[in-house]
Amino acid sequence: MGKTLTPSIRTENLTIRFGGHAAVNDVTCAFQPGELTVIVGPNGAGKTTWFNLVSGQLKPTEGRIFKGETEITRLSASARAKAGIGRAFQLTNLFPKLTVLENVRLAVQAKAGQGPSALRNATSLTDLAEKAARVLEQTRLSSVAHLPASALPHGDQRKLEVAMLAAMEPDIFMFDEPTAGMSVDEAPVILELIADLKKDRSKTILLVEHKMDVVRALADRIVVLHNGELVADGKPAEVMALPIVREIYLGVGAEEVA
Repeated sequence: MGKTLTPSIRTENLTIRFGGHAAVNDVTCAFQPGELTVIVGPNGAGKTTWFNLVSGQLKPTEGRIFKGETEITRLSASARAKAGIGRAFQLTNLFPKLTVLENVRLAVQAKAGQGPSALRNATSLTDLAEKAARVLEQTRLSSVAHLPASALPHGDQRKLEVAMLAAMEPDIFMFDEPTAGMSVDEAPVILELIADLKKDRSKTILLVEHKMDVVRALADRIVVLHNGELVADGKPAEVMALPIVREIYLGVGAEEVA
């Protein structure tokens, strides 16, 4: 028998209650390096709440979270980020008055563990800027490097958020509806960037998404949440063919699921 791989991230009986309502209820699942999993479900299914539990924005009522062999259930969001869990949000989290390059350089600097004093060291500053420039090239943002982030169209702001996340070099990438609010023309660029990240088989990518074309294009695996519970987990074609999944999506895009 082959050796069982340690999951890069896993949740064990993860639950959070708000009053008497369980927004996430007893969710146990594990994710491996080199795997892109899309978490789907109707509005209110608990997808973003589960994401918030994994990335540390919320603390669970019950259950545990592990990164590798290490339990991280009580770690803060910032401590999890330092441990290699990178989270991109539905709304962009940028420094609007700084340039694109400066935004990414700050992310590079944070990864290097250097505070503001690093900016007084010319060599450090050059190294940070060079690494930031490489990230901008990888994310197709070099042409707007010296524009303030606030001047970018929405699609480029989302690209910048991906660039800042990539600059932190996490082991786990978490994207919450990365194409939300983007035009039909803009969305493929973000999907291409995520597909590029997927080529690194040491990374684990978790993606909350409701657009079925995005799911089909990227998913190695689909996890379905409904009313806070995990109701399906497996290969995309198998999951989308399940009666319970088709039932959940009736009235909210069942024709897309077919």
